Amino acid sequence: MSEQLLTDVSLLVLALLVGFEVIGKVPATLHTPLMSAANAIHGIVLVGTILVAVNARGPVELVLGFLCVTFAAMNVAGGYAVTDRMLAMFSRRHHVVPARRSGDGS
Repeated sequence: MSEQLLTDVSLLVLALLVGFEVIGKVPATLHTPLMSAANAIHGIVLVGTILVAVNARGPVELVLGFLCVTFAAMNVAGGYAVTDRMLAMFSRRHHVVPARRSGDGS
């Protein structure tokens, strides 16, 4: 194994551990707003995967690049869909009209 590959794998493992530790400490009430704010980061990841896929030199790299772009796009779209559903819970369009009581003369 080359020294560069070992460095890259070590960095990936450390990033996974730090990310898991940080996200694992977030309370449930803050998880969806945090995910909503992270959609910008997912957009940057999508742009990065497109740039990497454009520079593919072989068929294996091209297929991996395509898969990465596909998964990044699904991540962005899914994040915005969940955010939209979360914000719909707080909209006033679903205002509940109180039921009329019988015998109140209305």
